[in-house]
This record gives sequence, C-alpha cells and structure tokens, in this order.
Amino acid sequence: MAERDLDSSVDAALRDWLDYLAGEKRYSPKTLESYGRDVSTFLDFQAAHLGTRLTLGALASLRAVDFRAWLADRRRDGVSSRSLARFLSSVRSFYRYLEQRRGIACAAIGLVESPKIPRSLPKPVSVDAARDMISETGARDKPGWIAARDEAVLLLLYGCGLRISEALAITVADLPLSDVMRVTGKGQKTRLVPVLPAVRDAMARYIGLCPFDPEPGDPVFRAVRGGVLGARAIQELVVNLRSRLGLPASATPHALRHSFATHLLAGGGDLRTIQELLGHANLSTTQGYAAVEGAHLAAVHAAAHPRARRRQT
Repeated sequence: MAERDLDSSVDAALRDWLDYLAGEKRYSPKTLESYGRDVSTFLDFQAAHLGTRLTLGALASLRAVDFRAWLADRRRDGVSSRSLARFLSSVRSFYRYLEQRRGIACAAIGLVESPKIPRSLPKPVSVDAARDMISETGARDKPGWIAARDEAVLLLLYGCGLRISEALAITVADLPLSDVMRVTGKGQKTRLVPVLPAVRDAMARYIGLCPFDPEPGDPVFRAVRGGVLGARAIQELVVNLRSRLGLPASATPHALRHSFATHLLAGGGDLRTIQELLGHANLSTTQGYAAVEGAHLAAVHAAAHPRARRRQT
C-alpha cells in the first residue's frame, strides 16, 4: 500500500464520523476500531489508485469502477466475501455521514453491489446435549463455587438466550434476579427477558458459594483470583465440556443461545417474540431458526414416516 496521502479535510471528516458513531450511535470501541480500519484502508487505496492527494471533492467524484477496483484489490489479498461486504458497508456508512453532515454525495457508490454471502444456518445443540453440558460443569475437578459459577453462566446462555457479553455484564446491583431481567445488548439496546426458576436458583447458588464480595456496580461473575470473569474463560470451559461429552466443534457458547431460540420455536414460540427475546434488529436474522427447525422436522419425517422409508429403499 502506498504511503498515506490524504487531505487534512478527509482526515478531519473521518475523525468526526467516528466521534459521531461513538457519541450518537453509541457503538462499542471494537466496532469503532473496525469501522475506522475499514474506511482508512479504502481511503489509502483510493489515494494510491488515483495517484493524487485525496480530498473530499475527489471522494465525491469517484466512479463505480474506482469502488470495484478497491474491492478487487481486497479480493486479491484473499479477503472473503463476508469481509468484503462488511468493508463496503463501512464505506457506505461513511458516505452517508458525508452527505448528511457535509453535503458531499457520491452517486456511484449506489451502483456498486455488495458481494453475495451464502447464508449459514445457526448450529444449535440438541436439548439433551445442552442439558449434558450444564450438568457436566459439576463433574469436573473444580472448587464448588467455580462449578456453580459455570453452571449459572451456561444457564443464562441457554435458559435466557443471552450473549456471553450480556451474561458477564450482570452486576451485583442486578441481584437477586426477578422473573424478568432487563438486558442491554448490541448498540446499547435494552430488552426484557424472562428468567426461569432454574436460572434464578443457579445464580443464587453461585452467589452463596462465591468467596469474593464485589461492589454493587461490579460484574457478579469473578475469575479464580477475584478479577472480572472474561469471555475466553467461558469459551475454554465449553471446549473442555464438548471434549468430555464428544460434542462437535459447533457446540460453542453462542450455540447455546442458538439452542434457546431453536428449542423455543420447536415448542410453539413465534418468530416475532423470539426476535424480541434475542434482541435481533431484523426479523430476517431470527428467521434462520425457522429454517433450522424445518430441516430438523424434514429429517425426522424421512427417518420415521413409512412412505419416506419405502422411497429410500
């Protein structure tokens, strides 16, 4: 990549955009880092591609072929279609900001199609596997409070459909859990999630055994030495559990959240309610669980229905 050659107005616009995403959109630091890196890479490429100092006027004058050249360059570097789509989404967001706040528009970006991404279905674990993972936490050679902690975390993922970050963000001030819990998810959006008695009992058991006494505003889940429990510890826990139980690599902490949704749908839950419980911004994301359940029913039908068995022979 050529040495950075951006006009000061472009750098200033980039900084203002990131400040806008942080202050008004309340994006997380990691999301901001990703957006900033994506757009910076785009700007650096266009400066080298055009062979001149890149100005806001030059950004407005880019042609569709310039955007496609950038995507092709990324593709040659081995970037996947999914990542390319994310890069283009970041650049579109930057251009929307330029148009709304600076009056700088570029019609050509609307002519560039996002790379097609094959939709991958969620990979939940079975009901029995989910139960086995939770019960197996107590079978390991660990202190009782750690076993209780791990069981409580897994139950929050499977019983409430939480993300790891959401479960680990529960503070002492949130206790004791009631029948309904307010969860802050992606984009600082809040939702209400029912809490099953088994989850409340597991949390109470962990609190009773935990040797540490964090402050009311501190996360309730603690590591071995008393620090805040991190997501990697839960990921390593699940790797250990699936090894002990002979489960596939798709059995991850997030798979328990997938299982919450899939098993709820199989039990008669409707997609709109499940969308709200999971905190999905779009219903299309939740509809992936319907496809998983439909595939499961088709497999059961093929294995059990007399006419289906005759067609196979």
